Amino acid sequence: MSARHKVIGRSVPRIDGVEKVTGAARYTGDLKFPNMLFGKILTSPHAHARILSIDTSAAERLPGVKAVITHRDVPDLKYGISPARWDENIFCIDKVRFVGDKVAAVACVDEETCYRALRLIRVEYEVLPAVLDFRRAMDDGQPLVHEEYPRNINTEIHQSFGDVEKAFAEAHHVRTDAFLGNRAYQAPIEPHSAVSLWDGDKLTVYASTQSPHYTQYYLAREFGMPMGDVRVITPYLGGGFGGKLEVTGLEFAGAVLARLTGRPVRMFYDRAEMFAHNRGRHAQYMEVTTGVDERGKILGAHANFIMDGGAYTSLGIATAYYAGALLPLTYEFDHYKFDMVRVYTNLPACGAQRGHGAPQPKYAFESHLDNVAADLGIDPMDIRLLNARRPDTVTPNEFRVNTCGLRQCLEKARALSGWDEKKAHRKPGRGIGVATGSFVSGAGYPIYRTDLPHAAAFVKVHEDGTAATLYTGATDIGQGSDTILCQMAAEGMGYRYEQMKIVASDTETTPHDFGAYASRQTLMSGTAAKRAGEEVKRQILDMASAMLGLPADDLDCEHGVVFSKSRPGKTLAFEEVARKHFVLRGPLLGRGVYTPPKLGGKFKGAAVGTSPAYSFGVQVGEVEIDEDTGEITVVGVWDVHDSGTVINPRLFHGQVHGALAMGIGESVWEEVRFDDRGRILNPDLANYRLLTALDMPPIRSEVVETVEPEGPWGAKEIGEGSTNPTMGCFSNAIFDAMGVRVNSLPLSYEKVWRALKEKREAGGGA
Repeated sequence: MSARHKVIGRSVPRIDGVEKVTGAARYTGDLKFPNMLFGKILTSPHAHARILSIDTSAAERLPGVKAVITHRDVPDLKYGISPARWDENIFCIDKVRFVGDKVAAVACVDEETCYRALRLIRVEYEVLPAVLDFRRAMDDGQPLVHEEYPRNINTEIHQSFGDVEKAFAEAHHVRTDAFLGNRAYQAPIEPHSAVSLWDGDKLTVYASTQSPHYTQYYLAREFGMPMGDVRVITPYLGGGFGGKLEVTGLEFAGAVLARLTGRPVRMFYDRAEMFAHNRGRHAQYMEVTTGVDERGKILGAHANFIMDGGAYTSLGIATAYYAGALLPLTYEFDHYKFDMVRVYTNLPACGAQRGHGAPQPKYAFESHLDNVAADLGIDPMDIRLLNARRPDTVTPNEFRVNTCGLRQCLEKARALSGWDEKKAHRKPGRGIGVATGSFVSGAGYPIYRTDLPHAAAFVKVHEDGTAATLYTGATDIGQGSDTILCQMAAEGMGYRYEQMKIVASDTETTPHDFGAYASRQTLMSGTAAKRAGEEVKRQILDMASAMLGLPADDLDCEHGVVFSKSRPGKTLAFEEVARKHFVLRGPLLGRGVYTPPKLGGKFKGAAVGTSPAYSFGVQVGEVEIDEDTGEITVVGVWDVHDSGTVINPRLFHGQVHGALAMGIGESVWEEVRFDDRGRILNPDLANYRLLTALDMPPIRSEVVETVEPEGPWGAKEIGEGSTNPTMGCFSNAIFDAMGVRVNSLPLSYEKVWRALKEKREAGGGA
């Protein structure tokens, strides 16, 4: 951080902190409107079935029921968040495709009546065979989830760069490993909900969404409305992690029910319904082959994956591409091949979950790399230092990397964790592992409306200059983006953060922004906020120039004080200049937009994974394993990240801690499980085990700071990149502790116990 920076680089208090800790913050589910109704969706009890008839008459006669709707009452236009595969309807028309698929909805005077009404809707089904094992979905004779997609193939990717076969032929050592990634769920503390109301022909939806402008676009498209007649507002949001990125049945059904009844309608998911809606982590089968020379230098790699997409596409095409596209980021090699098939199954659809396709492939590759190092007798840290990506390089799939502090991260993590000492003096049952990670700082392409900038913002200085409000469409999902965007706007203006206010996530009052996904808001929304602040500053300096009789280029403004750079003592208060500007020149407004530079290659799928900048990080984990029970105790974690210039250190480290909580949970405990009829066995937070504060290990989070030329003040992302090393880190620590590899997530106590038992029975010792 430059010494001249007055606001960024400092751990200022969160702008929403008081409201959240006192309980004053109002989330979508807290909103109440006069005459409001409650709505619920009837879902399928079958994984795969043909709908023969739907009888709503008994539900319609129930006192307190104001409307009942099915597919006959809504548009039949297919939707989705990936335009290449719009395959979902508001309600199922011909058949249901998973347990939880949307069939009908009701609006009633209270919640109890909603549940009674749902029980009165009679649906006649013809149960069909279901495909539940994604690894067999393409087999001959399997039922088709969607008839128009043969062999249940939703997405098929084949990319090849260089000559992988030649690299393998010339390699000193070639190894292949296969790994299995688990289906996981984001588990935000706030359930999905939406409140819809109409004013004439204008629709307003309060929604727990990560992207209000996406939601606005898809609602307008589905109902054939001008976007200007659809307003989407996100109040405070209680977590998303990718699961609240796309439009749900709540927004669509709620809008229709509100129109029919003429009253506001509140729709919501309970926890079990959130599990069924899912859109969480894909299960993946991952086969990785790597060829190395005598030193362990990677010559080429082949990633061959199958991904469980569930019943619908969701954001899965991008997820499938990300799974392979981001693998070459952390290590340098010239020859790379990626094959992926994302298949449909009769299970809930999977989408974007923190890290968006990358954490499980990184788990596979990092575990595989440790196996290669063991084959060659090389220290796992050394093989990573040998292959670590350097700054100003290009990946084999043509991603341009500007700044990269990965080598420094590895060296710092090695020292902080006491790696060499622990490796030299191993304790029984103890193991230490390392993994690297990287992630985009915003996608280089939009999901819709390629003609729009990726982010826009404006700043309005109040008439007396005592406050300034940032207007942004960016969405704070708990990560603190409202705070850092205000920091960046204030720094750009030369203003005080304490006098900043924010209006965010309202399509009526805030300019377009694609929302919270792909770790884009610090770099993209931040650049727009910075530019808006800088435009205010230019106007302030121009006004001060007239007031002081000095050239504008001799003036600067910092922390609310305008001063002459050449004449000490010549100063004006920001407020004084702002008031004069309002009187003489009108409202003081600053505008900023951001569109990324043209990125990536020309091959199919080249855009997915392109980004203006990439973060890099390293995690080291130490575990202790009880050899009698397989119980895993995490002794400590060390995280070192290159995220460019850190805007707010406290929030930075909070993102690391949160990522580790999610990553450790997915590594050891978390998995959505199904019975042989496609029903979720653990759709609640009692049986889907998440880490609590009591389970968190000691964490040391450190920074290797670089200055990214594409980011505002050199900033890059941290929120998702800090998720990517975790699974591989703990897989390798467990491997180091027990001397045998568990090749499927989660790395549960039972799997570890069984692996140790098999090792002992094979004569391998404890």
